[in-house]
Amino acid sequence: MATIGRYPFTRHYRGDATSHVVHLAKGRTVHSGVGQSFWFRPLSAVISEVPVDDRELPLMFHANTNDFQDVAVQATVTFRFADPEVVAGRINFALDPETGSWRSTPIEQVQYLLSELAQQYARDVIAGMTLTEAVADGVVSVRIRITEGMTSDARLEQAGIGIVGIRVVGIKPEPEMERALQTPAREQAQQEADKATFERRALAVERERAISENEMQSQIELAKREEQLVAQRGANERRQATEVAAAERISTDAQAEQLRIRATADAERVRLQAAAEAERVAAVGDAQAQAERAAMDAYRDADARVLAALALRQLAEQLPQIGTLNLSPDVLSTVISQMTARGE
Repeated sequence: MATIGRYPFTRHYRGDATSHVVHLAKGRTVHSGVGQSFWFRPLSAVISEVPVDDRELPLMFHANTNDFQDVAVQATVTFRFADPEVVAGRINFALDPETGSWRSTPIEQVQYLLSELAQQYARDVIAGMTLTEAVADGVVSVRIRITEGMTSDARLEQAGIGIVGIRVVGIKPEPEMERALQTPAREQAQQEADKATFERRALAVERERAISENEMQSQIELAKREEQLVAQRGANERRQATEVAAAERISTDAQAEQLRIRATADAERVRLQAAAEAERVAAVGDAQAQAERAAMDAYRDADARVLAALALRQLAEQLPQIGTLNLSPDVLSTVISQMTARGE
């Protein structure tokens, strides 16, 4: 709204960017436009202020279909004052020079006019529809009819009012009827949901069966591979046992050959040792025999006393060691007499 500055015998008007002011003095237009600022005398000035911004009018009304069902229509009308000077001449937008506010309610008058026109066009369209048609396709039809009717309305055009746009938010029946209309759709949706559930379950069962078959096939394949593995392990063990037996046989043969060679060598060594011993014994015997023969030859021509002395010496060699020998005078005299006798 405008700002009115009060001074003695005069006033000052200051408008804004969204208001078109028309200043009349003595029937003549003194100031007209948006964003005006001027001085005026309150006793002789007539000032009208028309907003030029877009304004929205929300609507909520009821209408009847051709099957006698009540529906609620929710819409919004966006309008603006296209020709402010014409609007100021058709609708009272005069300001109070003392307060700067409108003397009447021009916006409410315009909104009432627009509401009546919109309801008239909407009811004409809905009256030719059934409840189902109005709920399903009525929004578009009502929006088109209201837009066409209000943009071509001569009264609005003459008043300088322009329609910017029409929005129809929805057309709804009474709650009980709405639930009744929703029931078939709900049933259909439930059937579709049940069908989807059954199909999903069937698909799940089919997938489980496929998974079970795959698992069974995998188990069969694993069993076959395990059988092959067991057979291969048996073959490997048999081959390993054969190789071990062959190696042991070769080792046994080698050991037997070594033992045979060792036994042959031992026997040969024993034989050689025996032969050498026999030769040694024979040589020793021959030597002893020759010694005995030589001794016998020597003893054959020896004196008896010499032989007796040798015999005593040999006897003495065979006797144990004598630590102390005591000779009595009788023994000594006898030995001396015998020696003397032998000397003679």
